[in-house]
Amino acid sequence: MATVQKKNFETPDETRNFDKGRMQVVNLENETVGRFRLEPGWQWSKSVKPVVKTESCQQHHTNYVISGKMKVRMDDGTEIEAAPGDFVVVPPGHDAWVVGNEPCVGIDFTGAKTYAK
Repeated sequence: MATVQKKNFETPDETRNFDKGRMQVVNLENETVGRFRLEPGWQWSKSVKPVVKTESCQQHHTNYVISGKMKVRMDDGTEIEAAPGDFVVVPPGHDAWVVGNEPCVGIDFTGAKTYAK
C-alpha cells in the first residue's frame, strides 16, 4: 500500500553539480523529481556532455520553468524557447542553453533520476 510522503528541495537526497549548474534531486516512493538551476552561459553540450559522453542529451524531460529562459534545439533542428510558467516536454536527442543574463530555474518531473550521471 502506498504511503503519503513529503520531501523538500532545501534538503535534497542528492545534489549533482556540473559546469554552470546543478540539479537537486528528491526521491519519493515511485518518483524522482529534480530542481535545476542553470547559470547564464550554461549549455548542455558544454556543461553536461563531458559528464555523460553522448552526442546530445538522451534524457526525456517534462519541465516546468520557474524563472529565467532556456532554448532547446532538437537533433532535427526544431527549436523552442521556454520562459517562466511554461511546461515543456523534451524528448531525447537535444541540446539546450540558458538565454539571457538570468539563471534558469525549474522542475524536471521525468529526467532527474539519471540526469548528469
